[in-house]
Amino acid sequence: MGKRASESDLRSGDTLVPACHTVSVGDKSVPTPYYICGPTASGKSALALEMALQLDGEIVNADAFQLYRGLDVLTAAPPLEERAIAPHHLYGVLDPAEKADAGTYMRMARPVIEEIQSRGKTPVITGGSGLYLKFLTHGPAPLPAGDAKLRAELDARPLEDLVAELRALDPVEAARTALQNRRFVSRALEICLLTGQKASDLRDQWETQTREISANLRGILIQRARPDLHARIAERTRMMLEGGAIEEVTALEEVSANCEKAIGFREIRALIAGETGRDACEELINAATRQYAKRQETWFRREQWLEAVTR
Repeated sequence: MGKRASESDLRSGDTLVPACHTVSVGDKSVPTPYYICGPTASGKSALALEMALQLDGEIVNADAFQLYRGLDVLTAAPPLEERAIAPHHLYGVLDPAEKADAGTYMRMARPVIEEIQSRGKTPVITGGSGLYLKFLTHGPAPLPAGDAKLRAELDARPLEDLVAELRALDPVEAARTALQNRRFVSRALEICLLTGQKASDLRDQWETQTREISANLRGILIQRARPDLHARIAERTRMMLEGGAIEEVTALEEVSANCEKAIGFREIRALIAGETGRDACEELINAATRQYAKRQETWFRREQWLEAVTR
């Protein structure tokens, strides 16, 4: 669970207003970024706008799907009238056919944040894509990418053989790995074999680095009671279907595999194709969104540097 809101922050109405902080970049002090995280439909965009106005800041998107243009309704991107109130960055900047991942986002976002800071403004970063935010705040973990050839070799061997080899190469990692889970065992062994180092050492080094970075981060995790969040999800889905999401999906031609993962995209395509009805489509989107929100809550609770704020 993240921290509770600290006394170093002020309150304006029911909105948390963070105290001003700066960080040194070279010989210059610039405003520290502020992160607003939480599950989908929790009210991140609205709070980010309030924060930006209070802090003389500018908003930076950290939602994987709001990066794509032409999907504002489907992805619940901030409307144009809100974007006119305070500067918004990285909304609708990718074509739906473009591929993107957490590394792509990190390389896009860091120069934008630095440019905002260079003008003495506070970057207010908001979104619910946990891995994208993790890459932005901490960078990628120093672990090797999967190797298809090695993974095929490991997959061909009995699990007990893999467990025995992992115990021999890295007993610490073996002790904290669910040894009945073949995927976990294979990945730990893969790291050892590809790097020539113990996976446990690499993970421990990363954890130490993560704690050091986290000590200098500031942000909040929006929390809502489950019934309230589910009601907000249902209302958003209804408004999305009535407000143009079907037309957005209909207008798309080529889309990337990542863009297709946007919640509601496949369900609406099935509706357009006549494979499902309107009510069923809405309920499928609601269910998928509730599941996604639960995964987001689990992810962000692990980010101990975030201060929990109940709305």
